[in-house]
Amino acid sequence: MTPPPPRLPDALTVLRDRLAAAPLGLATPGRDVAVRAARGVTDQIDDYLLPRLRDLDAPLLTVIGGSTGAGKSTLVNSLVGAPVTTAGVLRPTTRAPVLVCSRADAASFAGDRVLPGLARVTGGDGGPGTVRLVVRDDVPPGLALLDAPDVDSVVASNRDLAGQLLAAADLWVFVTTAARYADAVPWDVLRTAQERGTALAVVLDRVPPEASAEASAEVSADLAGMLTRAGLAAARLFVIEERPLDDGRLPEEQVAPLRDWLHGLAADQEQRAAVVRQTLEGALGSLQERTGSVVTAVEEQLSAAGALREAATAAYDAARDGVDEGIRSGSLLRGEVLARWQEFVGTGEWMRTLQSRVGRVRDRLAAALTGRPAPAESLQGALESSVEHLLRAEADRAAERTVTAWRALPAGPPLLAGEERELSRVSGDFPEAAGAQVRDWQGAVLELVREEGADKRTRARFLSWGVSGTGAVVMVAVFAHTGGLLGGEVAVAGGTTAVGQRVLEAVFGDAAVRALAERARTDLEERADGLLRYEQDRFDARVDAVGPARADADELRAAVRGLAEARRAGA
Repeated sequence: MTPPPPRLPDALTVLRDRLAAAPLGLATPGRDVAVRAARGVTDQIDDYLLPRLRDLDAPLLTVIGGSTGAGKSTLVNSLVGAPVTTAGVLRPTTRAPVLVCSRADAASFAGDRVLPGLARVTGGDGGPGTVRLVVRDDVPPGLALLDAPDVDSVVASNRDLAGQLLAAADLWVFVTTAARYADAVPWDVLRTAQERGTALAVVLDRVPPEASAEASAEVSADLAGMLTRAGLAAARLFVIEERPLDDGRLPEEQVAPLRDWLHGLAADQEQRAAVVRQTLEGALGSLQERTGSVVTAVEEQLSAAGALREAATAAYDAARDGVDEGIRSGSLLRGEVLARWQEFVGTGEWMRTLQSRVGRVRDRLAAALTGRPAPAESLQGALESSVEHLLRAEADRAAERTVTAWRALPAGPPLLAGEERELSRVSGDFPEAAGAQVRDWQGAVLELVREEGADKRTRARFLSWGVSGTGAVVMVAVFAHTGGLLGGEVAVAGGTTAVGQRVLEAVFGDAAVRALAERARTDLEERADGLLRYEQDRFDARVDAVGPARADADELRAAVRGLAEARRAGA
């Protein structure tokens, strides 16, 4: 059974939540635009769409917006007939916006029904994050006026708040002047009104009175033509001449046409409903396109995150290949390891420890008296140091490659955040962890030798004489350049021959020896992989902390589809 479509408020709530959670933390080209778009949509859902859908008969919220110095506050005071808001003398002003309503409508605006993120204050300016509520008996029920900050303020927070307040309006009254009506910023705002289908009136203020009637008409006609070409032919246009103020307010004959029109909307429920319907439908209709830019940005984030992860993976895969090559090539069996091997095999210590228990006791006694470790222990120590050096060298190289690659990717440098030096080498605890893993591996090899010997009961006595020595030879076999025990001897760097290999074959059998060396090699490679995985996680964790998952874009698309279904069902 197909589930019913979501209710419109529910669908809007889901979309709001998805947008609020949209992961846009990576520095991609479209990130900043998408962040603003997501914030704009979530604010409009909270500030306007949900409150309006829940109360279609609520008073008409009319926002007076416009450019710096256009006369918005003076216009509001003139419409009300009292000094309810203060015109800014110095620009920019940072006072709280002022909302004026009738006493009958005070309850509609005193709470958080609209603009829930802005606290209400009365009797004075509450400062940033507030709306000053002014209740008047001479404002008609059904109408509220909100004096918004300048849309072109040099203060970013003022511009952002102006945009938020305009998005919360049932009706925009946009104020511009005869000198600045063609400026770019006001037209950016007017285009936004057109894109969202917002009900709009435009006030052309400060038309010079000394201009001829023909010149004044020409300016008005030019602005009207611009509105028509912008798809805003339905916008009401009001012209106010620049005349001396009367007690800080516009002359009555200048402001009366706009006031009468607004009061007429307030008094006529059908006209008021038509304005609300236009803006509501326009805002809902704009959501898909506006949200689409956020979906595109999340996809861009996914791509950027993938590129960052791929760069790290490539660097650490190369490190794994380097470790594998170092293990299999025999390159580790040089220098100190070779010297210890020659000492171990060339002096016959291996053979003697297998021939007599006395040899093992003698080795330990000599080590105790001279302070020198037995040859087998010296060989294992040299191998431990050599393998640790290989692991650290490859991990350092991978870290440096990752940092270099990230520097070249758009989203990479911010994630490095000034820590390039630390990130371009192994983490602080890597040397200790690598040493512990190598020692554990050597212990595991000895345990393998014991386990294999235990299966050969008739030959277990050989192992009881030389588990450590036998294990040392197996470890050397792991690093032989032949890649395993293939043939009659293990060739070591420098051409040295492991005479003990024939003894191992005699003890374990050829197939068992080959399997033992392969098991030891696999174990070491798995431990190396774990160490490198831990190091790569330092980089992946930075991407994971701010990057999106595939489900994020899918869920956002699903929320947009859910809104479309809810609108169709409610049509």
